Order: sequence, then structure tokens, then C-alpha cells
Amino acid sequence: MVKISSLLVIGATIAQYSFASLWPIPKVFTTGCTNIDLPSSCLEITVDGCSNDILDRAIDRYTDLILNENFKPPLDYNIAPLQASGSVQGVTISVATENINLDLQTDESYTLTVSQNGTIAINAQSTFGAIRGLETLSQLFISNQGRKFIKNVPINIQDSPVFKHRGLMLDTSRNFYSIASIKRTLDAMSYSKMNVFRWHIVDSQSWPVESKFDPRLNALGAYGPDMIYTHKDVTDIISYARDRGIRVIPEFDMPGHTYIVGLSNPEIMSCLNFLPDWDKYAAEPPSGQLNIIKPGAYSFVNKLIAEYSSLFTDNVFHVGGDEVNLNCWEKDPDIMAYLAQNSTDSVKSILGRFYANIYANLKVNNKTGMCWEESLMEGIANPPKDTIIQAWIDPKSVVSAVEKGYRVVAAPYSYSYLDCGHGQWLSNLYNGTSWCDPFKFWGHIYSYNPYVNITTPEKRALVLGGEVNLWSEQSDDVIVDKMLWPRAAAAGELYWKGPVDENADMSEAVESASPRINEFRFRLLGRGINAEPTQPLWCVRNPGKCALPPS
Repeated sequence: MVKISSLLVIGATIAQYSFASLWPIPKVFTTGCTNIDLPSSCLEITVDGCSNDILDRAIDRYTDLILNENFKPPLDYNIAPLQASGSVQGVTISVATENINLDLQTDESYTLTVSQNGTIAINAQSTFGAIRGLETLSQLFISNQGRKFIKNVPINIQDSPVFKHRGLMLDTSRNFYSIASIKRTLDAMSYSKMNVFRWHIVDSQSWPVESKFDPRLNALGAYGPDMIYTHKDVTDIISYARDRGIRVIPEFDMPGHTYIVGLSNPEIMSCLNFLPDWDKYAAEPPSGQLNIIKPGAYSFVNKLIAEYSSLFTDNVFHVGGDEVNLNCWEKDPDIMAYLAQNSTDSVKSILGRFYANIYANLKVNNKTGMCWEESLMEGIANPPKDTIIQAWIDPKSVVSAVEKGYRVVAAPYSYSYLDCGHGQWLSNLYNGTSWCDPFKFWGHIYSYNPYVNITTPEKRALVLGGEVNLWSEQSDDVIVDKMLWPRAAAAGELYWKGPVDENADMSEAVESASPRINEFRFRLLGRGINAEPTQPLWCVRNPGKCALPPS
């Protein structure tokens, strides 16, 4: 019997690959040397203990997936017919608790055993742990000569995630994404055991979500009447995600990145669509920020938080706060008139009070705030200590936020931004590179370690996990699969199993993971996810032979 842990797989030989084809790799598993088959088009999955509608739907979903998927691993292209020493007798799921809360405290651990006599058992503390176990079980099945097999039984897996927040952020403002493409993204996330869909739902360019408190926002701000997410659509997406163990955290960026609000509420805006020198007032066109001195802007924010706190059920609400442009307000006549009468005040102090109002409203609506790092790092605001800081500017920002006592979600652009590497999108630049080049190869994402320079257990506990981010200046639902997969899955494993040890050889770690992510890419294709290739097929079929020789 072979025992492999996620630590041992780092630097594992290619010979060990056949025992480690799962993605993300489990924490600990043992394997044997015989095979069992699925003898018919029937698979019985039963629950022994706590059950609920979410688990029932997951069982139906995975039963259908296992029975209909005909996955042939790329290394098995010329394999001889497999022989079975037994057959699958059925799957029993045992869930210890009735709790179906989905949050940072959710226990996603599970054990999975596959015996030589064909009995399969999944044991979990929660429904969502059972769903993770079902995903692992589905990846054990392969097709050979028209039959389905589980190889290398008996199998014993003990698994749980290192990080509680394993996220993917999608920007649906700069370009619109259909509900079908969002659901397909959620499917791929669940296959990768990712558990947070961060929905950057609005931005300067469009307001694609229905608003009840001000219907003009979507009427004037959406790209068109067929490019709006109604409240019913949002509720449907939240339910779809929850069934897959995925939280949906919305982001309504404020007070910056808000030009689109000015189409319906110009009276509460500053530097609205200043041309041609928009770059003096905004990170990208069109310029426009909420006027932080106007009572109407306060009222707008309060109503926004109230409506969307009710619509989005997660207890975390992201309020943006990134890339505010102080020059925008320093040139605003209303703010300048106020400062002329209040010499002890400043734009930063006004902004600090504006943020304080935002967080006070989050508390009233029973939400925990989440924000980008600027408001904390630049001394503009003093968010409540339960606020989650999203660090993106530099890996060192994770350390800085933790040192200030805040919980952190890591998303440094140098490792996590999936839109990079496509050149400029501004229409009069013909030979420039994008600001965040180069393209983030999956192995580079995989190599990131959010724990670097954070040494104590207490400080490491403040690192909740991380995200990969797809900003949509140059992507939409036509190419979203290619832009995300399988690169986002690299983050899925990173935040599930934990980062590669700081003392390990990173080249060896990436090389040992390469056959598994290549196989996972083919499994994604079979499941309807148009993931891009990472290597020529010859390299995929010959692991290790496309590596650069040692110098």
C-alpha cells in the first residue's frame, strides 16, 4: 500500500503520479494496487444521518455526473484494458451535524474510503464537507474500454482545507456576463473546491444590477435592457452557488469607480467624465467619484447598503475603497468651498468620515465589511477591526495588514490578476504593455505563498486565504472559460492544501503538479468548461519530458 500526503507530492516522481491525479490534492491518502469497476448504469448513493435539500441535490448532481462522464486520463491514451477485482457496491454518506451555515466557520473536512469489496463511504462534519467528498469521488472514476473504473483501491483519504477563503473575483461591469457563464464559472469553482465567488458587480462603466431604491441606476446605467441582473437573477445565482458550497460576496465600490451613478444622480458626483485629461482624476476612464461632502451622497450610500444587504445573503459585504483620486475632490468647487470655511479639515478627513458612515451602515445591516487595502494603508480610514482587508498592491501588503491586527484576503496583482498580459486596451496606444504584465502562468499563481514574512501562528491565522481576480476590460462571457481555467484552479489547490514550503524547490513543486493540472484541464473540458491548454498534447502525454534540463 502506498501512502502519500500533499507534502510528499511536492517533489514526487512521475511514477507516483498515478496515485495523485486528484485536483486539488488531498491532505493525506493511501492507495492499493487493484481496481474496481462500476458494473451498470446505476449508482446508489445513500445518506446515513443528517440530510437536507442541499445534500439531496448534490447527490443527484454527482450521481448524474459520475454516470454520464466518460473521462479518459491523457496518460491513458494507449493503456491496456483494465481488469477489476470487484465492483462498486454503493456509496454511503454520513454527515455529523444539521448545520447548513455557509461562512468562514463552515467545516469542509471529509474522509473518503473505497474498499476492495466496492463499498464507498464519505464521512463529513457538514453538508459542505460531504459535497467536497463527492467531488473527490467523482474525480476517482475513469473510463477504460467503455467501462468505468476506480484504480488503485483500497483508497483512504483524509482531507480538509488550509484556508477558509478560496475565492475568485469576476468583474461584470466593464463587460457583461450571461447568467449561464456565471453558473458555468461556479461549476468550475466547485470542481476546484473554491468556496467564494466575489462579485464585482458594478463599476464606472455600467450598473448591470436591478435597483429598487433608484430604478434609474440600471435603466440608465446598464449596457442594455438585456444586460441586467434582476433581483430574481441574483437570488438564483446565490442559490446555485450555495448548492455547490460557494459563498457570494458582492462588491459595490465606493466612493471611487462610480461614474455610472452620475448618469442618474449627477448632483452627488465630483469630476464627472472630465475630458480629455481623465487620467488626472481617475485610474481609468470615465472619471467620476461620489461627492463626499454632499448629504445626497451619504443618503445614496445608505440606501444602497440597505437594499443590497437584504438581497445578498452572505454576512460579508465588500465596499471597495480602491483607487480613489484625491485630485478629483481637491478640484471640486463644493469641497473647496467647505474647506475654505473649515481650515482644520482636509479632503482625507472628509473621506475618513464618509468611510465611517459606510461602516456604520454595514453594522446596522448586520454585515461585516470588506475593502481594498488603500483606505487602511494610506491612513484614510480606520475600519472596524472585524473588517476584512483585501491586499492587492504588493505581497508585503498582506504583512502590513496583519501587523495592524486585521484579517486579510491575499490577492496581490503580481500573482493573482488573470487579466494581465493582453496588452493595452486604451484605443490610441499601439505598442504598449498592460500595467500588470506579464501573463500569470498557472505555475506562477501556484508558487505564491501568502505566509511569507508572517511567522507566528496568531498572525498566520489572520490570513483567511486568497483570491484570483478577473477584471473585464478585455474579457466577457465569450472567453471567460479560457481566461479563468485552469489557471484559477492553481489558486484552488494553493488555498486548499496550503502553499509550497518556503524551503522546497519551486521548480520541482510546479513540475510535479503539472501532470495533475493537465489532467484536470481535460476533465474540465469533459464537463463543459472551455479551459485553455497549458502544454502541447505531447508534453501532457509525456510528463517530465518538456522540462528544461538542469544547468
